[in-house]
Amino acid sequence: MNTPSVDSPFAALLATQLTLGLPVELVALTPTYVPQMAQLESMAHSHPMSEGNLADCFGRLYRVLGLKLSAGSDANTNAASDPDSVDGLLGFAIVQQIVDEVTLLDICLLPSQQGKGYGKLLLNAVVASSKASAAVVLMLEVRESNLAARALYQKAGFIESGRRKGYYPIAGGKEDAILMDLAITQE
Repeated sequence: MNTPSVDSPFAALLATQLTLGLPVELVALTPTYVPQMAQLESMAHSHPMSEGNLADCFGRLYRVLGLKLSAGSDANTNAASDPDSVDGLLGFAIVQQIVDEVTLLDICLLPSQQGKGYGKLLLNAVVASSKASAAVVLMLEVRESNLAARALYQKAGFIESGRRKGYYPIAGGKEDAILMDLAITQE
């Protein structure tokens, strides 16, 4: 599958990523990745987005960023034999921008790749992209029980701005969605 190059807002982030020695690259995803994204969703989330919902996230108001293993990386050999591998796709983030407000709709990583700093890398790319697109706020919602994600967002400067009571389904009931915002400063 041919992956498009990442646009200029990610150039500085990519340079930083390479200096960290991570065996990954950030790429702009196209709708041809929807089946892999759906597979990754089903592995990472208890209530995954459908292929149809994911396909709807490509268009003028959306940006879809993928995290892939770098070509020629030693990690590619290991990932090819990893039963969790999804054609080299480790994760992705989907954002929607309306005027100067950006909403992080989904950030998803293979469970086997969580805890390695890749979620932070994707989030940093989303923040950089939001800033480059002249956004003033980045918003998201997260399950109340997702403590690791909430900690990641808090470390990045997000603040809790509200709750949606009983928003997410869970086994035997519902749980709250925590709304979080990050003010984007333009320099």
